[in-house]
Amino acid sequence: MTKDSPIGVFDSGVGGISVLRVMQETMPHENFIYYGDSGNAPYGEKTPDHIRRLSENVIRFLFHKEVKAVVIACNTATSAAADYLRAKYPDRIILGMEPAVKPAVLKSGKRHPAVLVMATSSTLHGERMKHLVSLHGEDGDIYPLAAPGIVRLVEAGKKDSPEMLEYLSEILSPYRKHADGSIGTHIDSLVLGCTHFPFVEEHIKEVLGYPVEVYNGAYGTAREALRRLTEAGLLSDRAAPGDVKLYSSSTAPDPTALERMLLLS
Repeated sequence: MTKDSPIGVFDSGVGGISVLRVMQETMPHENFIYYGDSGNAPYGEKTPDHIRRLSENVIRFLFHKEVKAVVIACNTATSAAADYLRAKYPDRIILGMEPAVKPAVLKSGKRHPAVLVMATSSTLHGERMKHLVSLHGEDGDIYPLAAPGIVRLVEAGKKDSPEMLEYLSEILSPYRKHADGSIGTHIDSLVLGCTHFPFVEEHIKEVLGYPVEVYNGAYGTAREALRRLTEAGLLSDRAAPGDVKLYSSSTAPDPTALERMLLLS
C-alpha cells in the first residue's frame, strides 16, 4: 500500500454512493473503488451472521484490489460486521457508519428535541443503536422508524417515482403535516440512518411539510477517514483529482449503471 493506493468503499447496494460523494468532496485527490453488493440487497432484512459473511466476501475483494483503507458505507453492515472485521484484520484501516443521533440531539437548538431516526430494521435493533439511544435518550425524544421500502425503491431506480412518494406519505403519516394542518408528532431533527436515504432527503422533507434539521452520518465518516489516513501517512499528496472505479454484484445487463447515475446526479 502507498499514498496512491485507492480507498475501498462498499455498501449492500447503491446507497453507499451517497457516502462516496461526501468522501470525494472531503478528499478530492484520492482514488476510490466502490463495490455495491446489489445482488444481495437489502442487508437490512438479513441475520447478523449472514451480513457478516457477505461483508467479509466484499472486503476480501477490496483487499485484493490493494486498497489502503475500507469504508463500510452501510449502517446495517457496520452494526453487524464492523467489530468482527476489525478483529479479524487488525492491521487494516476499517471504518464504519454511525447514525448521527448525537448531533441530532445535541445540536438541534432545542432543549429536548424530538428526533426521528429513519433506518433499516437491522440497524434500529442493533447494539450500536441501542447504545446511542442509551447515551442520548434522556436529552431528547427519539422515534425509530424502519423504512426498508426506501432501499428497495432506490435499488430499483425509483427514487423519484410516485411509488416513493406514496410510500413516504404512508410511513411518515404520524409525523407529517396533514391537509387540515394537524401534525401527530412534530419532529425537530431527522437522522438519515441508512446510506440510501440521502437520495430521497428532499422527498422526505416535502412529505413532512415543515422544516426539520437533517443529519447524515456520512460527513463524520469522511472526516474520520481523513484523520486516520493522515495519521497513518497514507493521505494522497497528488495535485490531480482522483478517480473512481465502480463494481457491483448486480445481475443487470449493465451492473454499475445505477451507481454511475447516482454518482453524477
